[in-house]
Amino acid sequence: MKYETAIFDMDGTVLDTVDDLTLALNYALQQSGHSHNWNREDTKKFFGSGVIVALTRALAVEGGIDEKDLEQVGTDQDAISPKVNHTEVLRIAEIFKPYYADHCHIKTGPYPGIPLLLRRLKEAGVKTAVVSNKPDPAVRTLSAELFPGLFDLAVGEQEGIKRKPAPDMTLKVMEQLRAKAEKTVYIGDSEIDLQTARNSGIDYISVDWGFRSRKFLEAHHASCIVSSADAVYEAICV
Repeated sequence: MKYETAIFDMDGTVLDTVDDLTLALNYALQQSGHSHNWNREDTKKFFGSGVIVALTRALAVEGGIDEKDLEQVGTDQDAISPKVNHTEVLRIAEIFKPYYADHCHIKTGPYPGIPLLLRRLKEAGVKTAVVSNKPDPAVRTLSAELFPGLFDLAVGEQEGIKRKPAPDMTLKVMEQLRAKAEKTVYIGDSEIDLQTARNSGIDYISVDWGFRSRKFLEAHHASCIVSSADAVYEAICV
């Protein structure tokens, strides 16, 4: 077996969360008096680095930033567009987070083949975990409800630990699972996941069904890109 531990991203990798994220995004922005007609494709562009970055990007676009420059908005821990008031972002986040926590599983569901993939990995003796920039309560709720017993650990964004692409959450999970770096792989759908794996010193598998396209992933030098859950299993175990 190639790997003994598989760490998964959540949004865009194991779960299609776009519709519920879009609903919560538009609700929070509407309640705050901002543009609130964003669609699925907008949500995919905004999310990937956590709620604060997503809201920052939405307000940056509202303020006139070109969407082609979105990748650079808020990606670093404290990188905020000059077109955005950070205090306002934090205010909107306080509306978004509880609303999303209560509405995170209305339309959200696993991508095709993911539950079977996780069961096959369990049967093969592979340890599995989720590391996500989604708020920790939502990560735990969705993992427990949609993948009962299939993840050994599920960790989301929380105070006191840096979010991806910093390696902190991933390394914490590896320590708890007693995972060896050379036997651990990270599976995700975005450039943030790729950077996380590199920063953590572990291998990476890209999936092309999530928030980023195959073309985008190739442009960010992803060396292993797969298109199905079966292909993920083969990349991990064969």
